[in-house]
Amino acid sequence: MPVAALRPDPLAVPSKPRSTPATTTALSGAARENRAAEDGRLMARVQAGDEQAFADLVERYKNPLVNYLTQMTRNRERAEDLAQDAFVRVYRSAGRYRERGQFQAFLFRIATNQLRTEARKAARWRGLLPSLTAEHQRRAPVPSPQRTALGSEAVDAVTRALSRLPLHYRAPVVLREIEGWPYARIARTLGCREGTVKSRVHRGKNLLRKDLSEYWNGGER
Repeated sequence: MPVAALRPDPLAVPSKPRSTPATTTALSGAARENRAAEDGRLMARVQAGDEQAFADLVERYKNPLVNYLTQMTRNRERAEDLAQDAFVRVYRSAGRYRERGQFQAFLFRIATNQLRTEARKAARWRGLLPSLTAEHQRRAPVPSPQRTALGSEAVDAVTRALSRLPLHYRAPVVLREIEGWPYARIARTLGCREGTVKSRVHRGKNLLRKDLSEYWNGGER
């Protein structure tokens, strides 16, 4: 099923989810078993190419999943985006799904892993930004708010600077500093030596510092 098939109406999640037998979590043991069996049949149909079966699964679990993600993120709009991405991932990995009567757990695990990935990337951003401002902070005992800002504005500035880096520097910097890949894996992926990767990461970060110097010093590009 094309990703675009889910895009026209982002999961069509109402602001106040309906309370129906299909979405309530207070199910008896027998009802849970029946639902798990039906989930398995639907996933078998999805694996056979039945797009309506996938749409039925989305309809069945979109509200519980969005509610869970809203509680985790405290942001319903972001929760809806994460839920849509989780369903897309389920569809793309349907061929590898093995029925054990735990589709809901499978879906929620995918969504939770997305949250963990986002959290790790956010932590890496927090680690990268100070390293790009360290030189300017040493020069100024009382740094300006712009030099020390670690909010969305600073992230946007670094993202723009990254986009201006030559690709042979940008790729290793992003893979190492944002994605958290080890040097050896980056070297295999990019087809170069590990020492070359380390050199390019170092050089790329120096270029970023130079490119961002005007921003950290209070200017705008």
